[in-house]
Amino acid sequence: MSDQIKHECGIALIRLLKPQEYYLSKYGTSFYGINKLHLLMEKQHNRGQDGAGIVNIKFDLEPGHKYINRLRSNSDSPIKDIFNKIFLNLSKVKDKNPKLLNDINWLKYNVDFTGELLLGHLRYGTFGNNGINDVHPFIRSNNWKTKSLALAGNFNLTNVDELFQKLVEIGQYPVETSDTITVLEKVGHFLDEENEILYNKYKKQGYSKKEITPLISENIDIQKILTQATEYWDGGYVIAGLLGHGDAFVMRDEHGIRPAYYYHDDEVVVVASERPAIQTTFNVSSNSIQEIKPGHALIIKKNGQWKEYPFKKPGEKKSCSFERIYFSRGTDKDIYKERKKLGNLLVPTILKAIDYNIKNTVFSYIPNTAIDSFYGMLEGLYSFCNDYKKEKIIQLGQNFNLKKINEIFDLHPRIEKLTVKDVKLRTFITEDNRRDDLVEHVYDITYGTINKNVDNLVIIDDSIVRGTTLKHSIIRILDRLHPKKIIILSSAPQIRYPDCYGIDMAKLQDFIAFNAAIELLNETNQSDIINTVYKKSKAQENLPKEKIINYVKEIYKPFTPEQISKKIAELITHKDINAKVEVIFQNIENLHQACPKDLGDWYFTGDYPTPGGNKVVNKSFINYIEKVDKRAY
Repeated sequence: MSDQIKHECGIALIRLLKPQEYYLSKYGTSFYGINKLHLLMEKQHNRGQDGAGIVNIKFDLEPGHKYINRLRSNSDSPIKDIFNKIFLNLSKVKDKNPKLLNDINWLKYNVDFTGELLLGHLRYGTFGNNGINDVHPFIRSNNWKTKSLALAGNFNLTNVDELFQKLVEIGQYPVETSDTITVLEKVGHFLDEENEILYNKYKKQGYSKKEITPLISENIDIQKILTQATEYWDGGYVIAGLLGHGDAFVMRDEHGIRPAYYYHDDEVVVVASERPAIQTTFNVSSNSIQEIKPGHALIIKKNGQWKEYPFKKPGEKKSCSFERIYFSRGTDKDIYKERKKLGNLLVPTILKAIDYNIKNTVFSYIPNTAIDSFYGMLEGLYSFCNDYKKEKIIQLGQNFNLKKINEIFDLHPRIEKLTVKDVKLRTFITEDNRRDDLVEHVYDITYGTINKNVDNLVIIDDSIVRGTTLKHSIIRILDRLHPKKIIILSSAPQIRYPDCYGIDMAKLQDFIAFNAAIELLNETNQSDIINTVYKKSKAQENLPKEKIINYVKEIYKPFTPEQISKKIAELITHKDINAKVEVIFQNIENLHQACPKDLGDWYFTGDYPTPGGNKVVNKSFINYIEKVDKRAY
């Protein structure tokens, strides 16, 4: 994605199932847990660079000792910052007395992050707030361990206002309205209730207060707590929680919108947002890693027993296809194959666009995240060339000679690295002309790769959102090579609708496809459709989210995807560009063919998996018409 878009966060949870002495004996370190958490987070750094945080629970400490440790950072390198601080403290211990590094009991009482249960979080700030107080994990402290809660997640809820009001109705006084605080307080409320129910139960049975505490720890019903807490939630989420006494959970929304994977053996239970992170960190096969089922929570009890439990009725699985196209790391075996397939499926349309002129076409990609789909495209092009060669050889019959054979075999896709990301725009520059000059040169080109005014350029991108980088930088710099035609490919379909489940794409006016459709409506004297959609949207503004219809679909209805793509090409082509510019998008059918298990396509179709999605797109369109420049949720 050449445009910068912030997106989902990442989680990493580790539960050590053996005594700490076991890991010291087997792996030669007293810090097995924190070392693995560090690596697990580094392998997911793509999921959050605005902040990072970790929390650790130590089991069975004597009263009076700190059993929860937390460290957060919003520095430019938050993961590095956090673990530098941790390992600096360990270095001080080593300098003082190296033998203490092998004294498990001493470490547990005297050094932070040496406990059995660890949770890490990587944050992308979709709301633009990147203060340290916005960084997960969040903690709800209590003198009762079973009421203490640490929470971190990858989520957005569409109905925070509704949930906030429900907190007020049960007598709470939340100090913030963010979805994170709302989630924390909602789970915390039913955690408190469960504690009170168990306390009264065992008190009636004659147990003393001291005896009741371990009974609550053993019998607290996390499944029930999560079912009660999430009853009215609307959104996409994977949320991890640690209880002070040692229980843990990771829950996934009923449509499986956000990703979560776990691995277990007799030493650890591990959860992460991405499968390859677990594979690399623990050197295990992908087949040994499972996906948390939609509407289920992986619950790990303090005694080491774990199981997936349903807490909400699963709906139709609508896991995010954008994860597959762009956001997740391409080192996952399935994602890699899917991205290659997306590129491969574009080949018939590419060949038509270049009039099958392979000889005078150069193929490349931008940015680096598009390289997987580029490889898939190349496979399709080579397959076409091979079929062409076979056909030509058969046509020769007996009339063949070395020259003719060489001419046939000379046909192959021409591949060049045309663009290199060179500089970043410095935001302190205020002069427009100087700023524009820098923006144009964010990418540099490789000169001498194109036959001027003869060759076509085909550049594949994984997705096109705003089109601003294409217009102000990429196309302008590519045009300096003097190609005959520039074809921009998107391995994703046209992004037409806002997201509300974790990605920073909430304003309709940000989408080049939406702007293209509006332009076409005005040009074809169909602007009355805009007014009609506004009136329909306004009329349902205050309806319950379950009754709201996505009328924004009517904005696109009069036009084919090809007509909108053609208008997009016009919008991203600067007036001084000499080459002809064409834009080709993936279609929905090919998307589903490439990613058959991940059908969350609301960005492209407007078919939201939850009612809150329709509410958000409705509000986003109203904001657009009324020129309100803010998020729709």
